[in-house]
Amino acid sequence: MIKEKSAQHWSVILVMGLLTAIGPLSIDMYLPAFPEIAADLRTTVAEISLSLSSFFIGISAGQLLYGPLLERYGRKRPLYAGLCLYFLAASGCALSRSPEMLIWFRFFQAIGGCVGMVAARAMVRDLFSVKDNARIFSLLVLVVSVSPILAPAFGGFITTALGWRYVFVALIVVVLLILAGTYFILPESKAPDPAFSLAPVPILRHFTAILKDPQFQVYAVAGSVSYGGLYAYVSGSPYVFMILHGVNRQQFGWIFAIIAAGLISASQANNLALRKFSNEQVIRFASLSQTVIGLLMVLSVVLAWDNLYLVMVLIFFFLACQGFIFPNATALALAPMGNQAGNASALIGTIQMSIGASASALVSVLEHQSALPMTAVMCSCALVAFIIFSSGQRRASRRAAKELVLQEEVETITDF
Repeated sequence: MIKEKSAQHWSVILVMGLLTAIGPLSIDMYLPAFPEIAADLRTTVAEISLSLSSFFIGISAGQLLYGPLLERYGRKRPLYAGLCLYFLAASGCALSRSPEMLIWFRFFQAIGGCVGMVAARAMVRDLFSVKDNARIFSLLVLVVSVSPILAPAFGGFITTALGWRYVFVALIVVVLLILAGTYFILPESKAPDPAFSLAPVPILRHFTAILKDPQFQVYAVAGSVSYGGLYAYVSGSPYVFMILHGVNRQQFGWIFAIIAAGLISASQANNLALRKFSNEQVIRFASLSQTVIGLLMVLSVVLAWDNLYLVMVLIFFFLACQGFIFPNATALALAPMGNQAGNASALIGTIQMSIGASASALVSVLEHQSALPMTAVMCSCALVAFIIFSSGQRRASRRAAKELVLQEEVETITDF
């Protein structure tokens, strides 16, 4: 365990936050360059957007690949391999001469980069006590949440000044810095386990055992469904704000930043809430609040009350609730995993990305000349998550409380 609030404590959290932020940075930085990329590669923006789809596919599937590797070889060796693959794929993106090349290199960029997301979650479970996991995840959310605010503007500046290929050059520099931090700062949090088999049948057996755990089922699935509301917002917000409410690109950037600040602030306020309330109490209140806000968003659209400022306020508080739900749900899902933290982290990431991508796609499929597709999907995610939390919490709490007393001698689960 790392001593709390030491210099090592903060430097390790910073590196793990950067590892977790690789995915969001890789998505957000090149979005403003879509028109320039399409023009340079003599294609359409629609075809270039397939490179985003291939990235989502890679980041969803790749996480399952790294779970077993993190258990067999320890945490750092798979990290080195994945980050080096990211470096090579990002170089390929910068040198791409056709849309097809870009699409394929983006896929492998995602395969390489997702190791950071999986390893960071597993290392939190390895290096910090169970009762501190939710607080550490809140700090990681702070690092990750800054990227949607800064990355698009930074990517747009690079594209204007140097050209779109230098966006990927910037990502190469970032991953080299992360590699250095991984080597010099991150400790090896789990020794390699030569007895851990990489054969398909044992791997599937390990994943199945994790999926059968009632606590993991409740918090991993419900947390991911709730997180799907964020993806629905990201997918639908350009149309809602820029088309329906007529804001320009600069104004949209400011709106995006203000709303993101709600998520960032809430994730840090979660640390204060955990001093007085249990993880489950925080989740239950935040999930209920998010559901009520989601219903108000839908109602405002149906009744044509959805002016710009009301939409901003409702979405701000909707995502603020997410800042309380995500860290606690992740911590509780990983709490009983022990030596299976790497595989469990991989499953959480895959479930989260799959549900998030589905929510994003659903907003696009539900064509409607209003904000109803976005708000309806966001509300549905919150409602379904609340139902899962409420119905599964008692069963998960009983088993988890017993396991944590025996294994960690720290009770973080309260039987309601």
